[in-house]
Amino acid sequence: MTVYGREDCHLCHDMIAELEAFQPDYPFSLEIVDVEEDENLERQYGHLVPVLTGNGEEICHYHLDPVALAAYFGKIR
Repeated sequence: MTVYGREDCHLCHDMIAELEAFQPDYPFSLEIVDVEEDENLERQYGHLVPVLTGNGEEICHYHLDPVALAAYFGKIR
């Protein structure tokens, strides 16, 4: 799973902390990508950060959506 965000984004830090709390229920690795380091990512996700994706599919943005996360894991099992 990948979180696209920014270093100085409190919503990004909140989403990452919430995701870490879900790891016992949904084992996954988490990659954090700073959109400010890539112009294409900034254009694609800059106005939506944080954005959570899994296998290239957007799961949610701005805030962690536990229902969308559960639905995502239901699809890939």
